[in-house]
Amino acid sequence: MEQPNYGFNVIVKGGIEDVIAQTTAALGEEGFGILSDIDVAAAFKKKLDLEHRPYRILGACNPNLARQAVEADPNIGLLLPCNVLVQDNENGTCTVGFMDPVAVMGLVDKPGVEDLAGEVRHRLERVRLTLETG
Repeated sequence: MEQPNYGFNVIVKGGIEDVIAQTTAALGEEGFGILSDIDVAAAFKKKLDLEHRPYRILGACNPNLARQAVEADPNIGLLLPCNVLVQDNENGTCTVGFMDPVAVMGLVDKPGVEDLAGEVRHRLERVRLTLETG
């Protein structure tokens, strides 16, 4: 799968529920909790009566880093939490995609935000590596 310029991803063997559990555990090891879990396929079915492969957006947050970001810019909440996309490839694998906080936080011109974004990205890259190496 193509890497977007605003994120990075990894392909993980398994069904979506197992991959979400692995992803949530790996995020937890880096200090992130899941604030939201949006089931896009269910929303498409309910609102549009359309079938779609499983596609979930997890809202991940590291409270300590989020606090620092909010202190740097009270409006930064418009860009939080970090989105983690888990989509079923319908072949026994899922793609886990991570928002690149460096790309997204580049919109914010406040002291310290760039360093925070780099720290968040470093942690998300470790999550990606954990999922990649199984």
